[in-house]
Formats: sequence, C-alpha cells, structure tokens
Amino acid sequence: MSEAPAPAAKPCPICGKPREAKYLPFCSRRCQDIDLGRWLKGSYVIPGQPVEADDEEAPPTAPRE
Repeated sequence: MSEAPAPAAKPCPICGKPREAKYLPFCSRRCQDIDLGRWLKGSYVIPGQPVEADDEEAPPTAPRE
C-alpha cells in the first residue's frame, strides 16, 4: 500500500517553495496573504450558468399589520 506524501513534500501552491508547518499549505505569511487576496478579489470561481436579476427570488418580507 502506498502512503500519501508528507505535507512538507508538496510545494507551496503559490510560489512552489517547500511548505512550512506553521503556514500550511503555504510556505510563508506572504503566500497566505496572496491567496487570501485572490479569494477576496473573486479570482477563484466555480464555473456555472450566469444568474439573471429576474431569476432571483425576492427576499421574504414581514407581514404588515
């Protein structure tokens, strides 16, 4: 049975340097911040059908008295 490689064996997904246990899965705080910035900018998206404004349901409203 083959074992999965240790976390340190995989490179940092941002720069390719060896990972540091303190910053897993990254090698440094800098690479963590780069990844966070990409998430906040919307660089990471899941492909799908665009949603049109008419297709969205209106939020529920409280009944009037």
